Amino acid sequence: IKAREIVGLAIQRCSSEVANELTLTTIKLENDDDKGKIIGKQGRNIQWLEKTLGVELIIDETPGVVAISGFSSVRRHIAKLTLQKLIGDGRIHPSSIEETYEKSKAEMAEEIAIAGEEAVNKLGIYDFPPKLVRLIGRLKYRTSYGQNMLKHSMEMSRLAGLLADGVNQKFKHRTQAVDRMICVKGALLHDIGKAVDEEMTPKGDHVDLGEKI
Repeated sequence: IKAREIVGLAIQRCSSEVANELTLTTIKLENDDDKGKIIGKQGRNIQWLEKTLGVELIIDETPGVVAISGFSSVRRHIAKLTLQKLIGDGRIHPSSIEETYEKSKAEMAEEIAIAGEEAVNKLGIYDFPPKLVRLIGRLKYRTSYGQNMLKHSMEMSRLAGLLADGVNQKFKHRTQAVDRMICVKGALLHDIGKAVDEEMTPKGDHVDLGEKI
């Protein structure tokens, strides 16, 4: 009875958003002529883009849309940033593709670092090494079963903290209290392997990868 009460109260207190995201990234175009620029003369630009970005670009008859397909959600996001910059600039050729790609990669690395820092700060975790914090930030750009993995991991972390509080309040006679921060940290890291599994060929098992991390 006490266990049910603890779980029920924790769930009621842990409100969170669930973000459903598609695995295919799309870009909206203001002008369908941009498709021709992306493809380039004899397909030169699209071949160079796909080689540089590590993704597949799907350009079909759907008006005003270009789709980006790839196993890595991080790569797809970098590709989206790169294409948006190139289209905005209007000049698409091999040298501009390389330059813009490097700029987008740097921006993405900064976004990942910020996302990781914001996550651990919100949860009151201040002793994780920077490399681990960046891996946590990568979860912002990873989805699983349609759910954003950073939001999911933070939700589990908050819930674990509430459960630890509930156990400590209901079972005050215990000689040793549940360590709340161990629960919070463990829950945040329970899917950390998914920060890197998409980069493996073939795709790695996120449980084994998480254990190694």
